[in-house]
Amino acid sequence: IESLCMQCHNNGMTKLLLTRIPHFKSIIIMSFYCPHCGLKNSEVQSGEAVQEKGHRYELRCGSKADLNRQVVRNGTASVSFPDWDFSAPPTTTSKLTTVEGLISHFIDDLSMDQDQRKELVPEVYEQIEGLIAKLRTALELPEENGEQDSDNAFTVVIDDPTGNSYVENLCAPNPDPRLSIQHYRRTREQMIQLGLLNPDAEDTQEAEEAGQGQTATKGPRINALQEAAAADNVVRAVKEASQSHEILSFPANCSSCNAPCDTRMQMVDIPHFQEVIIMSTTCDDCGYKSNEVKCGGAISSQGRRITLKIEDKEDLSRDILKSETSSFNIPELDLDMVAGTLGGRFTTIEGLIRQVHNELDSRVPFMEGDSA
Repeated sequence: IESLCMQCHNNGMTKLLLTRIPHFKSIIIMSFYCPHCGLKNSEVQSGEAVQEKGHRYELRCGSKADLNRQVVRNGTASVSFPDWDFSAPPTTTSKLTTVEGLISHFIDDLSMDQDQRKELVPEVYEQIEGLIAKLRTALELPEENGEQDSDNAFTVVIDDPTGNSYVENLCAPNPDPRLSIQHYRRTREQMIQLGLLNPDAEDTQEAEEAGQGQTATKGPRINALQEAAAADNVVRAVKEASQSHEILSFPANCSSCNAPCDTRMQMVDIPHFQEVIIMSTTCDDCGYKSNEVKCGGAISSQGRRITLKIEDKEDLSRDILKSETSSFNIPELDLDMVAGTLGGRFTTIEGLIRQVHNELDSRVPFMEGDSA
């Protein structure tokens, strides 16, 4: 694509390439070159759809290993260091770097124009110099974590409303004690910034509610009773369809390519157990398939813990129903999957282990290759 060079104002050439990083996601690589002045520039943009929820990563850095963690910072992500009261807003470019590289980039940006600030605004110059000194001290961490954090330990927070940023988990697939991940629903302001919400339409809706005498609140407009009634209606409709051996189908979007697809559901009665709802989604565009099991009955008054000793292949063929609220672990492999990791599943022991393998292979980047 022929485009304008911002240095000499002549026309240069921009090249675009859509590619996919194995075990991560699709990206758009852009490269610009001007034959008149020799200016070169390259950047990376995310090629993935906006995730359902935003992600917030909080990492406590205390050793060199933490500085070497791989980081994918999307252009919509903000980076903050609470210990130093420093925050960097979202940028126009995405980066694949490390924690050390991220800090070095901030040092280079803050060091620019410091000579001019020293003459014009000495107070701002002194404040920036103090922050640069703290950032450089943060790069002098010990080789290993001790029982207590060193004096140079710090916390870095990456908040991405699109959910397309990533911080490497050194203990994957187990939880990392130094890394916490939070999934949250985007606020109205964030939805408007990402272009997912029309501010005029939202304001019109709030004005209509105010005109009807309703109080506009920041919380959800559907209360718990309405949600329970809607859930009961869905279960009732599924039961009626299952009695007539009918499979319900409703439109949805593919979680892989975001293309329109159908989700089918039917209620099944498991002998000696209870009724469950099996949901299945198939995308005709990209071939993505998923299935999930929802409990069709009431929540039991007590929890249940099942321990199974697997000794032969027949044990791998046992049927298993895993609800979306259950967790499971394999002590021999030091594998611990928290509740909600795989959702609800009605499969076999072998199928569950294969599902764990596929999830780790597709959702945890940097497990293989040069970064490993």
